[in-house]
Amino acid sequence: MKKPDLISVSEGTGDRESLPVAPSLGPTLENEPRAPLSAQPVDGRLVFISALCILLAVAAGLVAQVLGRLIAFITNLAFFGRLSFHEVSPADNTLGPWVLVIPVVGALVVGVMARYGSKAIRGHGIPEAMEQVLLNRSRIPPRITFLKPVSAAVSIGTGGPFGAEGPIIATGGALGSLLGQVLKVTADERKVLLAAGAGAGMAATFGAPVSAVLLAIELLLFEFRPRSVIPVALATSTATAVRMAFVGGAPAFAMPDVAAPGGGALAFYIGMGALVGVASVVATRVVYRIEDAFEKLPLHWMWWPALGALAVGAVGWFEPRTLGVGYSNIEDIISGRLVSTAALVFCLLKFTSWSIALGSGTSGGTLAPLFTIGGGVGSALGALAVWGGPGLGVDVRIAALVGMAAMFAGASRALLTSVVFAFETTRQPMGLLPLLGGCAAAYLVSSLLMRHSIMTEKLARRGARVPMEYEADVLANTLVAAHGLRPVVTLVAEDTVAQARTWLAEGGAGTRHQGFPVVDGVGRLVGVVTRRELLEGEGVAGRRVRELIRKPPAVVFEDSTLREAADHMVREDVGRLPVVKRGEPWKVVGILTRSDLLAAHRRRLEEAHQHEQGIGGGPRPGVPTPA
Repeated sequence: MKKPDLISVSEGTGDRESLPVAPSLGPTLENEPRAPLSAQPVDGRLVFISALCILLAVAAGLVAQVLGRLIAFITNLAFFGRLSFHEVSPADNTLGPWVLVIPVVGALVVGVMARYGSKAIRGHGIPEAMEQVLLNRSRIPPRITFLKPVSAAVSIGTGGPFGAEGPIIATGGALGSLLGQVLKVTADERKVLLAAGAGAGMAATFGAPVSAVLLAIELLLFEFRPRSVIPVALATSTATAVRMAFVGGAPAFAMPDVAAPGGGALAFYIGMGALVGVASVVATRVVYRIEDAFEKLPLHWMWWPALGALAVGAVGWFEPRTLGVGYSNIEDIISGRLVSTAALVFCLLKFTSWSIALGSGTSGGTLAPLFTIGGGVGSALGALAVWGGPGLGVDVRIAALVGMAAMFAGASRALLTSVVFAFETTRQPMGLLPLLGGCAAAYLVSSLLMRHSIMTEKLARRGARVPMEYEADVLANTLVAAHGLRPVVTLVAEDTVAQARTWLAEGGAGTRHQGFPVVDGVGRLVGVVTRRELLEGEGVAGRRVRELIRKPPAVVFEDSTLREAADHMVREDVGRLPVVKRGEPWKVVGILTRSDLLAAHRRRLEEAHQHEQGIGGGPRPGVPTPA
């Protein structure tokens, strides 16, 4: 690329008078050009945040154990009238019709806690954490750290059809946010702490560290950078180690080993994933329709969970296995102990109980119920395939596993999380290929039929824009040299303001620019003045141009990225940057404006919207599709 020449205003106006160069115009410490900061993806600060995340993960792992014990204690007290921390299922109760009352009592307690403690404890936790990340600089009120797990323990312990993982994830995130509010950290670092706490909560519940990292990336961080992924990965690994110290290293959902599927079976699992994707859309819409119905009731929202609990108790009386956490139900379905029509009926009842309870605004989680419902649908479809097409080689257990993951993938749009979670919690490597195909199909169908997910619909209704796509930053991948090297119109520091005004009034080339680098008699950069500074003000016509310079020049190197340049513009509150060489910061070789930053996106738009034939033809101009 040819080096651009400098165009001096004095030359352009025909001024031949020799002007002395003031010694003060040479480089000094005071007017040293301010260059953009170079991006450092890994530094000492990252080590500090990573250490905090490890400590946070230990706390989250212990909280997960405490919450599990608390749920067991309340379950024993509510359904069996005994004081015990021994894990027990409410399905074994012998209360008969009295089982209708217990969920209502628990819901009343949750309603009171929400009314007089914090309304934020309502819901399943992850959307609330997402909202704080997007709208509140990752600041979660400290009281949520206590109120969320206690309210969830009361709700689940009295029969609420939720998993413990949602509240644990929310509590871990609240712990991370609290730590980030106590210490002096940036908003980005606080977001990492929140995500690390949430991921640690999930890992401590299921022993699934990789999927916990992916969950944090897909639903909380909205980015993939070393600065965020490393601390979260260390946190989930640590939390998994804490879990292993308490319960061992066995998979969360044990199931018999399965064989690798054939081509026909794999095609079925992918098609089944698409059907489960439709079911995930239905489930999401039903939940929010029920929530809308509760919003119309002439009652204070504090009483809504109690009304929803009536349905929980009624369904629980008919099918006790719908009460409580129900992780054993997932294991029964994917192990083939609960199959066919029985699995489908059970999951329909579970869906009825869960959707009404969640729509009423009580405290609980969505992961375990979605896994249960999806597993039941997959098991029923797999049994139908075995009956109707025995030659396909369909395994009902793999069908249930794919259904379980595909339901969550379609409802939450967390594709990779769903695939890896199903593998980590079962340790079935032969299920990975069916899981990937089935979850991808569910993700596709869900994206076509539903704009928002079960996690983001609530946020969208509140006016928040949730990122759903992650792509490389075009500005970070483009150098300043690609857009900022051009002939530069400069002003001479010793010219008078009157001379500069005369040149502007002539309307020649470059006079329409909004800012001009100012150089001394030997071409060294002195500063930058704007068009407004030249034209406004009384009594300045006789002053030298250099006297209008208010601060040292902000510059950018030709080998800097446009992202670094854009950030530098924001920090310096300027709309243009002289381009200089890294070894010669006083020599102007170009100029970069905000318009150049916008122009850099042209290639991205062309690649996205311009149709072209790669072989045998040239590009065909395409029409950008409207947003």
